[in-house]
Amino acid sequence: MRFDLQVISSRIDPGSTLLDLGCGNGDLLDWLARHKQVKGSGIEQDKDKAAHCISRGLSVLQGDMLEEMEDYPDKSFDYVILSQTLQQVYEPARLLYSLSRIGRRFIVSFPNFSHWVIRTELLLKGQAPKSQELPYNWYDSPNIRVITLKDFRKFAADVGYQIVEEIAIKTGPRNKTGKVIKFFRNFRASYGIFIIEKS
Repeated sequence: MRFDLQVISSRIDPGSTLLDLGCGNGDLLDWLARHKQVKGSGIEQDKDKAAHCISRGLSVLQGDMLEEMEDYPDKSFDYVILSQTLQQVYEPARLLYSLSRIGRRFIVSFPNFSHWVIRTELLLKGQAPKSQELPYNWYDSPNIRVITLKDFRKFAADVGYQIVEEIAIKTGPRNKTGKVIKFFRNFRASYGIFIIEKS
């Protein structure tokens, strides 16, 4: 399981209810069900990934997360997870409002675009940066947002979200290992993880 998902899973209470948006192949849902008895479900837009989740015995809907979330009543879940997807969303403020409506807490993770590798590549090469975390060219990238830890912190304050915990991480090869960054986080972290409640 990816290191950011390992960190997220460590913050989930056993026996809780959870919705994983953009759940991919269902690694987080499967791990939490087996190790923490979490009652989880997911929404995944990619048909093949959603089918793979279902073949693993996971409860996953295939479709657009914004549309699917409209059917859930308020506070349907203890946690709603949005992992490494925010930078690909057209209406992030609307999406995060939906997360705060249907979840008691929501957890957001995303690549930190102010990581020193990205800053250095832009400074020295003068080109749209590429890194292990952001391996795309500007013309084929699924990322349409440039988000930093500092940006997200300001956004949360502006719209009235309470950040319960902010975790900055640096991942290793293939994102399977990593460490938590304590100092100069906006400069050194490759990913940010925010645990949030609606104020």
